[in-house]
Amino acid sequence: MGDTLPASTIDSQTALRGLYKMPGEVASKKVLSQLDEHCRQFIKLSPFLCISTAGADGSADVSPRGDAPGFVGVPDDGTVVIPDRVGNNRLDTLANIVENPNVGLIFFVPGFNDILRINGQGKIVDDPALLVQYAVDGKLPATAVVITVVEAFLHCPKAIMRAKLWSGEALTPRDVMPTAGQIYKDQIALTESAEDLEAGFVAKRAQGLY
Repeated sequence: MGDTLPASTIDSQTALRGLYKMPGEVASKKVLSQLDEHCRQFIKLSPFLCISTAGADGSADVSPRGDAPGFVGVPDDGTVVIPDRVGNNRLDTLANIVENPNVGLIFFVPGFNDILRINGQGKIVDDPALLVQYAVDGKLPATAVVITVVEAFLHCPKAIMRAKLWSGEALTPRDVMPTAGQIYKDQIALTESAEDLEAGFVAKRAQGLY
């Protein structure tokens, strides 16, 4: 794949559609307005998702969320609840939702080529009566993202199939790149050694998952 910059860009819906076939019947009709039993089961099996948000100015962000399968709650067919576990405290996702409630989710299940997509409206909740339902080892999440479902549907599996994401042959040895400690030292010009930074990261992550 080359790095040549494009000579032209597509700047209209008509031009864009002209480059592709029309979607088939299943793709056109598969979008649900609420969760059904299959969506609920998919969420129950999923240990990992990505959540997309945008700020008031339109700036976009995508962030991962992961925990034991079933960590996302489904109190009813129109709602999902994502507990906000300990992270880096940048709060990119949460800050965006405060400004702009529109969110997009993609749920993954290891071994499944299908992906569940949900689009909806999110809000940040800090009610202890809700948070206690998502406690781990007695530790409550600081907040939870409560999302009202607008659309839910299975996504085409071809991206996962092309990537061979769940295949052992697709695994890349970690040592083909520097450690996170070395990368951050290079990027931020930190004074600590790469080895000390990496050791600190490893210890902190192991002790601070919740």
